[in-house]
Amino acid sequence: MITITNAVVRYPGARVNALDGASFVAQPGSITAVVGPNGSGKSTVVRALIGQVALASGSARVGAFDVATADRRAMARTLAVVTQREEPTFPLAARDYVMLGRYPHHGAWSALGPADAAVAEAAAVRAGASELMDRRTDELSGGEWQRVRLARALAQGGDVLVLDEPGTFLDVAHEMAAFGLLEELAREGRTILLVSHQLNLVARFAAHIVLLHHGHVAAAGTPADVMRGDVLEPVYDWPLVVARDPAVGAPVLIPLKRR
Repeated sequence: MITITNAVVRYPGARVNALDGASFVAQPGSITAVVGPNGSGKSTVVRALIGQVALASGSARVGAFDVATADRRAMARTLAVVTQREEPTFPLAARDYVMLGRYPHHGAWSALGPADAAVAEAAAVRAGASELMDRRTDELSGGEWQRVRLARALAQGGDVLVLDEPGTFLDVAHEMAAFGLLEELAREGRTILLVSHQLNLVARFAAHIVLLHHGHVAAAGTPADVMRGDVLEPVYDWPLVVARDPAVGAPVLIPLKRR
């Protein structure tokens, strides 16, 4: 479980808070999607969870861990993260990159073994990246790199998975496969928290949507609760209507031309 309570974050030099008293809970066994316009605080939620930015007030908890005081190695055995941007300092084999996910399970000077390699290979298969494992990271396309990064998070294991824009660079087939995988992981009991701009996609897969606006929670609930014109239009400041997906019945956002 992830619990964000009255979280406040202000970046140095900023005139307003990036998070301004935001509170929400991501429950085990389901996908929680954090959505909102640019600058609403979505990625700041992820940065706060991994300790890249400190909370000025409020709290962030991952399971039993208080993010502000938790031992990082211990928390990494519970929480795996796929951030929005990440590049290795130097190129390495994709297999070696995926294996990095195993280090939280070992001491600082421990060597990885066959059991870790088996976990990494299984993670690559599940992420659709097994054919990429012998490639170098600087030889991968954006979509291939995203699949390898997801494999590393799966190899890390844990009960909580956080992803910032997991569909980035993925084509339609791989994007749907990735969200389908997240749905499977949620059914297995994991807590899945994802940040996304793609409201129509998360409306199909997420059980709970948190809509951020200027750092606070403007709305939260099921897709049917949040994906409404009267809720979304003032937040995105754009004319729109919400219809129903004829295939699955999920809400569908349709932006209109501004007159």
